Amino acid sequence: MNKRERIETVILYGVFICYILFLFKIFILSRVSLVDVFNNQRTLHRSINLIPFYSIKEYVFSNSASIKSFAFANVGGNIEIFIPLGAYLSLFRANKKVITNLLFIFIVSLLIETIQGLFGIGASDIDDIILNSVGGFIGILGYKFLLLILRDHKKVRTAITILSVIGLPVLLNLLFVVKLHL
Repeated sequence: MNKRERIETVILYGVFICYILFLFKIFILSRVSLVDVFNNQRTLHRSINLIPFYSIKEYVFSNSASIKSFAFANVGGNIEIFIPLGAYLSLFRANKKVITNLLFIFIVSLLIETIQGLFGIGASDIDDIILNSVGGFIGILGYKFLLLILRDHKKVRTAITILSVIGLPVLLNLLFVVKLHL
């Protein structure tokens, strides 16, 4: 591994770690502090939806402009937030099969929604799992598309490194500056 590849590796894993911390913050700590998660005196706000597309259908057929605005942010956000995971998994894992990476993304999303439900942190929704999986799938397809265009894994790695560096300030801003109260 030459010096440039080592620098790329440090950047990729550094940004990936920031991304994982961001996921933890947005899905676990956006509504309660880490101390409050384990506080048995805390009021739990538990909402669980196990009917596929129920929430999405409610958003689409709502007449309220504020609900439609929230719906757009929720649906788009759930998709967008898992796109990097699909790209990183495709890049980092030796097994580049779409189905295994998609299954991993599904399991991560299921784990997040289960933790939210068990600890009463926001809403657990099957639609979120579906949307997160769609986002991860888009990330996987983005990786495959870059591979198709660039035709070299090293060039794709470099392209993802560049995209990661471009996205890092936004991610750090969201991670350390912005108070997320979703």
